[in-house]
Amino acid sequence: MSQTENRFTHLGEDDQPRMVDVSEKAVTPRTAIAEALVWLGPELAELLKDSGKTKKGPVLETAIIAGIQGCKKTSELIPMCHPLPLSAAEVNIQLEGEQARIRVQVKTTNKTGVEMEALTGASVAALTLYDMCKSVSKAMVIESIKLIEKTGGKSGDYHADAG
Repeated sequence: MSQTENRFTHLGEDDQPRMVDVSEKAVTPRTAIAEALVWLGPELAELLKDSGKTKKGPVLETAIIAGIQGCKKTSELIPMCHPLPLSAAEVNIQLEGEQARIRVQVKTTNKTGVEMEALTGASVAALTLYDMCKSVSKAMVIESIKLIEKTGGKSGDYHADAG
């Protein structure tokens, strides 16, 4: 086994890319929560609080649907991700001052986790929010996309606020 193999599970002994073999892993419940923060600016934040719409239609509802679709399509976008049957994908968007907080929770019972599905869902929801609102302001900033927590699997649980 090469030194690279110890650090990167997506590289084989020959240091070439591969999809990780999960066939020997146990099927267990897995969850992940990811979050994206989008700075909207004062004008756009006020518009979304008042009407929730732009010329393209209902912004938050469209971003929620896009986020769910992003979760479902993750293995088509991220080369080494295993296609997973999702038990649930929930997207919540809260307007907080001049920011939109997008939180995505994904669940499955499988041999590998759903962190990438949650992160992809948050990313796609944030990009959709941008697309729906760019006619009002192109100054929006997707400030962060991060994993908040994950449960299940060999590596155990992770909570971002736990240190």
